[in-house]
Amino acid sequence: MSAHCQLTGAAPVFGNAVSHSHRRTRRRWDPNIQRRRYWLPSEGRHVRLTLSTRAIKIIDRIGIEQAVGRIRARGERV
Repeated sequence: MSAHCQLTGAAPVFGNAVSHSHRRTRRRWDPNIQRRRYWLPSEGRHVRLTLSTRAIKIIDRIGIEQAVGRIRARGERV
């Protein structure tokens, strides 16, 4: 599963881990990605989405129908 949110587009961010002695090594920060299944009433089926926890809260606020519309507007298949 890739660390990429279908709704917000959140992806890993890269940078440096800096130790106490100030040595730098490369690291990455992954978004908190979850697989969620939602019922899509307009199509009469379930959809499984890969979402960040922030996107789950957005869906709770705007609804699954509008969220799927945004995902499709970004050019992703649902």
